[in-house]
Amino acid sequence: MGSSPISVARFPNWRRPPGEEVGAFVQVSNGTDKRKEIEKPEAQMIRINVQDVGKVYSTGTVALENIDLAIEDGEFVSVLGPSGCGKSTLLRIMASLDHATSGKIDIVGSGIAAKDALPFAVVFQEVSIYPWMKVRDNIEFAFDSLSMPRAEVRKRVDQQLELVGLSKFAKAYPHQLSGGMKQRVAVARAFAVDPPVLFMDEPFGSLDEQTRVGLAGELLQIWERTRKTVVFVTHGIEEAVSLADRVVVLSKSPGRIKEIIPIDFPRPRDPVKLRGEPKFGEYVVRIWDLLR
Repeated sequence: MGSSPISVARFPNWRRPPGEEVGAFVQVSNGTDKRKEIEKPEAQMIRINVQDVGKVYSTGTVALENIDLAIEDGEFVSVLGPSGCGKSTLLRIMASLDHATSGKIDIVGSGIAAKDALPFAVVFQEVSIYPWMKVRDNIEFAFDSLSMPRAEVRKRVDQQLELVGLSKFAKAYPHQLSGGMKQRVAVARAFAVDPPVLFMDEPFGSLDEQTRVGLAGELLQIWERTRKTVVFVTHGIEEAVSLADRVVVLSKSPGRIKEIIPIDFPRPRDPVKLRGEPKFGEYVVRIWDLLR
């Protein structure tokens, strides 16, 4: 699937509590997934259980080992670690873009597979919007596989364009935008389809610090409105502390969980003002010590 602008989940390890059949994804005998045309529930409740997951490449390189992690509904979790520790690999496995060599991942919840919703969206580090499409068209493309009235699509796109401050650039092409603006388009596209889960793989990694902090603030504002489950991979310690409810720190390769640190700051948060808090510095130093 590579770095397609928006990725649709197909959960091979999908599990659902007994009797909870609303909007389920169903694994069929030929290995493909089909959607049940069942009424969509009012609330989308998702829990991700990562159980003893390991990843060994065909070369023999061990990327991940004994990963156990439970992510609750509506939680914002940051994953960070040294380069090559397997954090992006873990995200790709969770997003069904790669497979684990051992262990399993269960996605438990409801509301995943209604015909007018995607199960999740992925935002990548590299620019993943189509250069030949205007900004509005890039966002609308996310709805291509969904059964949704045209008027509702336009409404959602308009809302997201306003939230990310790109309403005036709806008819612009990507080459007319800055790097930060292009990533705003990717974030807007991900939120527009209203997925219960959002996977973000270093989405601001290629941007300068000022733009990164600004986009982190915008992301938090959008997330506060929806409280979706977010898994956010980053190299930035301050970025992780600013955004997350918990920070998962991985060891050097092979990646193992060294520690999971709860971030005890109230929400809503301002990523700039937060940096002036003494406790912020304590979190940063603590994580640096774990990474040494």
